[in-house]
Amino acid sequence: MKRNPKIPWIHNMEFTNTAERRMEIDTVFSRIESFMRMEPHATYNLIIGTDGHVHRGYTKMITGIIIRRENRGAWACYRQVIIPRQIMSVRDKLSTETSLSEEIACYFDDQKRSQLEDILLPFVYHGAALDNFIHIDAGHDKAVSKTALYVSEMVDRVESLGWLPVIKPDSYAASSYADRYSKNSNIPAVR
Repeated sequence: MKRNPKIPWIHNMEFTNTAERRMEIDTVFSRIESFMRMEPHATYNLIIGTDGHVHRGYTKMITGIIIRRENRGAWACYRQVIIPRQIMSVRDKLSTETSLSEEIACYFDDQKRSQLEDILLPFVYHGAALDNFIHIDAGHDKAVSKTALYVSEMVDRVESLGWLPVIKPDSYAASSYADRYSKNSNIPAVR
């Protein structure tokens, strides 16, 4: 695997969505808090998922963060990581995707999760809840997915962080949201 010297390595913590650009991770956290404060009696899913797509000379990884209010909307953003080589190994690509999701999950440590849970605490006996998921872009069906051999390894990694793993076909944060942006071959200019 040879590094492409013409493609810059881009690995920062800048997030984007349809309304905002260049959000730092602390800004993302503030947006999540604000979204939850709008309806503190609801049930929420904090979801992280990464998908990668191999382009000519590089691999583009997109990690999405979604705060989903069950049956009543969501707020989402994503960040882009450019790896200046083509990751051709299925296991390496899946492992890198999982690592990037884990990196973001580590930001949401016990203190951050407690801050989010505190928003819901007055309504917990009325159904308010927060669950944390990492969506893995892999499935068990060996006939359909080349990733099936590595599912249990990735699931174990996610569970070791205290997050709930979700695999295909239910891992929409990785297989739909992040996938939509990873296929685009545009690379932003290096600042």
